[in-house]
This record gives sequence, structure tokens and C-alpha cells, in this order.
Amino acid sequence: MGEEKEISVKLPDGTGLTAPAKSTVADVAQIIGPGLAKAAIAGRLNGIPVDLSAAVGDGDKIEIITENSSEGLDIIRHSAAHLMARAVNELFPDAKFGIGPSIEEGFYYDFDLPLSLSADDLPKIEAKMSEIASRGPKLSRAELSRSDALKLFKDADQPYKAELIEDVETDSISTYDLDGFRDLCRGPHVPSVNRIKNFKLLKVAGAYWRGDENRPMLQRIYGTAFAKKADLKDYLHRLEEASRRDHRVLGQQLDLFHIDDALGAGLPLWHPKGARLRQTIEDYWRSEHLANGYDLVLTPHIAKTDLWKTSGHWDFYRENMYSPMEVDTQQYIVKPMNCPMHMQIYRSRPRSYRDLPIRWAELGTVYRYERSGVLHGLLRVRGFTQDDAHIFCRPEQLLDEIKDVIKMVQKMLPAFGFSEFDIYVSTQPKKFVGTPEHWSLATEALEKALTECALDYQIDPGEGVFYGPKIDIKIKDALGRSWQCTTIQVDFNLPERFEITYKGEDNKDHQPIMIHRALLGSLERFVGCLIEHYAGAFPLWLAPSQIAIIPIADRHFDYAKQVKTRLTKAGLKVFIDSRSESMNRKIRDNQVQKIPYMLVVGDREAETGTAAVRLRDGTDLGDKELDVIVEHLKEELESKKLQSDWK
Repeated sequence: MGEEKEISVKLPDGTGLTAPAKSTVADVAQIIGPGLAKAAIAGRLNGIPVDLSAAVGDGDKIEIITENSSEGLDIIRHSAAHLMARAVNELFPDAKFGIGPSIEEGFYYDFDLPLSLSADDLPKIEAKMSEIASRGPKLSRAELSRSDALKLFKDADQPYKAELIEDVETDSISTYDLDGFRDLCRGPHVPSVNRIKNFKLLKVAGAYWRGDENRPMLQRIYGTAFAKKADLKDYLHRLEEASRRDHRVLGQQLDLFHIDDALGAGLPLWHPKGARLRQTIEDYWRSEHLANGYDLVLTPHIAKTDLWKTSGHWDFYRENMYSPMEVDTQQYIVKPMNCPMHMQIYRSRPRSYRDLPIRWAELGTVYRYERSGVLHGLLRVRGFTQDDAHIFCRPEQLLDEIKDVIKMVQKMLPAFGFSEFDIYVSTQPKKFVGTPEHWSLATEALEKALTECALDYQIDPGEGVFYGPKIDIKIKDALGRSWQCTTIQVDFNLPERFEITYKGEDNKDHQPIMIHRALLGSLERFVGCLIEHYAGAFPLWLAPSQIAIIPIADRHFDYAKQVKTRLTKAGLKVFIDSRSESMNRKIRDNQVQKIPYMLVVGDREAETGTAAVRLRDGTDLGDKELDVIVEHLKEELESKKLQSDWK
């Protein structure tokens, strides 16, 4: 038989393409078109990601991955991690190498180095990366036997790589060589690192090897990379803006909260202004729940260990719970959840079908163990207050109850300034409790409720919790970042574990369906999100200090007090800046504190019953009659607008 001259491959749209025998993915891209070949980063053969150099066989299904796709960007970033590792290897020959994956917005690599790196070292590493990239070396793949790979990395004195190989069972190990630097990796990668042009190293942090605090602490360098220079520039601008909005910095600057070593990590202390902000959120939360048929309950901070055994938390959640304490020979645990205590309230007396639905809500403070390395201001803490509620209903009530929760979300989250959402329905996992029929009923109810509320959503297959399916709603802030807020979970587990029932119309006992739901989530996290969303410049209704009255001289204090009394009666949070500073200094200081309004009063204002209105952005609205000011601010307060136009 003669040598095969051509092969036939299939493209993603189902069409066929003829190519010379022994073609690579890059060759096929060139046949399709030079524009595609130029943008090509890697390929997908029969569903498996491969390098452009991978050989293509007759009948293969082939897809070209370009630098403009999300998968292509991921490959660029993973390759950039290898380029960074090569640069570190050249600058610090004694370096030991951990892992270097791509992540959501960039990449990182973990190093064991004989010296401590700082941000000052990053430009030097960046320069070396650029130098290596300019030489244009290829990232060349090689397959080694497990024993050969193990010997290679042990001989190179790379214990972390050797450990990774020892932990895999496959006989074939893939490696990539970059300019003489061999790394352990599955790939694929860009064909040459000269494709990596738009990158930036961002920070150095500590990271335990394999996330185990009992293992060595390595130095992790974070970076990012993009296909286009404009995208990198835009990302760095967003990072700069995010830094300006950092809730930890603003929390100190605006005197809202702090975390004190005397108490311990992850336990925030709320200052008066922060407590006022919390109270405003909580008051709105309570009023909306009462208006929507919820009753408020309160539960203790600790409970006997047996309660957590009944609920299943002792078996399934113990690593996130604090150790038991002994009280009068009984063991108690600080609560990580509110739901078992709500179950006990339900069990306190018999329930009838006429009682359902029952809706109980609680701002319940819970305590969960988090490793110190993941704690982050208000966003990840050890003690937090949960916006929690539980609904007990009959099967035929499930759809309407879910819809009612969604309608509350549609009202409450926009009131805080959030209008963009990503919504997911998480379905039955491999391990679950309850019957398939119950899961089907609950999942259909969740999807139908979202559809009837005119909300788009995505299915997150198999990601439901073991006790039931759920809806997760993520809000987007002013920078387009997603924050997990609302969750609506259907639970078949706790009603069964606690053996709760209601007497049906048939006079028989039936098990209610339980809905766990949080609208805002953790109040600590929600406040952190709000601070960053508004960069601390809260709308009037949320601002802990809403109006600063600035008397020009001591003789204007009496009139300032009259203005304060008038505004206070209108429900506004007002203070008089009575410091012995100049008027301009007071205005500037209150702008720094992001006070929404400043009312300057002097001789003319006292005579005419007016005040000079200034905004925190520096806008001077001039003198306004006090009646006009009060009416406008009351309207802005009630409308919850960020700022309404002055007539």
C-alpha cells in the first residue's frame, strides 16, 4: 500500500476538511485561514486540549483555540506562569518550585527561596521575563515514564515536583521544557513565549505547600496576562480602583470598624458610625420581613453538642465548628448555624396544615472556624451575623413561597444599589438525601419560580447541597465584580432528622418542606461589599452621618442648632461641626469623611432662614431655603436614590 497522502478532519460546525498526512493542529489552522492561524494558541482534538504542535489523525474532530477566547486566555496565563518560573530560575538558581496554575484573573507560582521576596523584586523578575520572551523560546512537551520523571526532578533537587509525581498513579508524566527549564505540567501551552507580551506581576504573598499549615511556607508571586495591551491596561485600572475602594482601608478612614488583635482575627469591632450603618440595614431588613409575613425569632449563641449531632453538623461540618466547652458536665458548642434551633421552635408544639406556611427570620450571629490565611477584613470572618430565615410549607405551597422570596430579592437588593445579577440553579449531586421525586419537585419549583419572575438563570449541574437543590444569586458591584448574596435552598434532610410533622387535612402526620434562605447573606460581608461598591460614599439613607452643619463663627451656633433640630425631626442623622477650625478646613474634612451634605450657616443664612448647601464631591449648590432643604432630603431619604437632582 502507498503512503497515505491526505487525512480528513471534522470542524466544530460539522463540516469536513482535508489536510496533508502528518499535519499538526497549527497546519489545520493555516488551511482554515491565515487570520485564524495567527490568532491560534492551542487546539482541541476529540474534545481534549492539545498544543498546536500536536499531530492530527484521520477522522479527528478538531477545534482551534484562539487567544481571544476565554480558554485561550487561560492558556496564555498558564504559560506566563511557566515564563515567570523560568525567570525566577535564572535569577535565583537555588529556587525550589511548587505549582503554577492559571486562576480566574491571572496566574501564580509558589517558590521555596533562600531569601524573602518583596514588591521591589517584581520589576526585576518582570524584566527577566521580557528578556526571555524576546528570545522566543518554544514550550516543548515531552512524555516521560513515571520513574524517569521522578528521577529527573529528584536529581534536579526539586522535592515539591517529586512529591507531586509520587502522588499520581499514571505511568506517563508530561513535562514542558522552556529554554532549558523543565517543569511538570499537563499543558497545553502557547507554542512560543514570544506570544506572552502583556503581563504584569502584582504581589508577593505567603502560601503553605498544598494548603497545609503544617507544611513549609512558600512564597507565592501573583501576576496577570492578557492577549491585548488595552485589556491589561483596563484590568490594572480596575485593580487601582479596587484598591481605592478597599473596605479595610475605608473602614479605618471612615471610622466604621476595626479588627483588634486583643480579641483575635476575624472578629470585627463595630464603631458608632459602623453600628449606625448596620442598624439602618437591619431596620430595613426587619421592616421588609414583617411586611412579607415573617415572624422574628431569637436563639442562643450556644447549644448542647447533641443538637449538632441530631442536625448532622457534627458529622458533616465539624472542621468548621469550634471545640466543645463543658458547662455543668454537659458539652456545648457555639453555633455555626441557626437552623437546628429553628427546628426546635417548630417542635415546641403540634402543627396543623392550617399553620403553614410558617416563616421565621433571625439576624443570628454564628461562629465558624476559618484558617487565618483566608480571613479578609469583613469579607471572611469567624463571627458574623446571618440574614437568616426558614420557611416550613406544604408541597403545594413550595412554588409560591420561592416566588415570594425572589420578589423580596427583586425589591431589597436594588434598594441597596445593585441591579445586575448572575443567577444559578444547582441540581442534584451524586450523594444526596431524600427521594428523586422530592428533588424533581423542588428543582422544578426553583426553575419555574425564576421563570415566572422573569429572571434569566444558568444550571449548575450536580452542585446542589446534599440535602436539596438551591438558587444562588450573585450581585455585581460598581466594578463588575460578583459577590455571593442570596441563596434559596430546599431541604429534605433536617425535617427528617428532627422528625418534624404537621397534621394534614386527612388527619395524618406529614413532613413539611423546609426552605433555607438568606437575602443579604452575612451582614459583615454585605457591609464590606457596600463599602467597596460605593467607595464609602453611601447614599443618604445608608450614610451613618448624613449632614454636617458648619457654622462659620461661634455666633452662628444658635442658628446651627435650630437647623439641626429641624432636620433631626425629619428623621435625618445630623451633627454640628463645632471644631475651632476654618470653614474651608471643615468642608474639606467632611468631604474626606464622605458626608453626603454640608450645610454652611453664617449671618446671611441666619437672617434669611437658609443654608448654603455643599455636596461631598465639592459641588456648591448655593443658598437654599430651609423648607426646600428639608423637603428635598426627606424625598431623597425615602426614595433611597444615590442622589436626586435639586430643583
